[in-house]
Amino acid sequence: MFTWSFWILAVWFVVNVIWMWFALDNQSLQKTFAWINVVAVIWGFWAFYGATPVAGLSTWFQVLNWVNIILAIVQFYFGYRKLTHPAA
Repeated sequence: MFTWSFWILAVWFVVNVIWMWFALDNQSLQKTFAWINVVAVIWGFWAFYGATPVAGLSTWFQVLNWVNIILAIVQFYFGYRKLTHPAA
């Protein structure tokens, strides 16, 4: 469970970052990704502390979990910020 959870979360992280980067102005998509990331973080910490760790992945799993938290915060910012458009 530890290994496959790590790899699923790692692939999700890469896909998430790529989509986020190319859709910074799409607030709906940013909100969706942010909330999915919250679920991924909960799952990641649950798997990290609940499953038998694999020595080679343990540090990377912890790093991935914390980077996902930072990514979720950035996505919440882009998803819930107020966009102002100058009057033309």
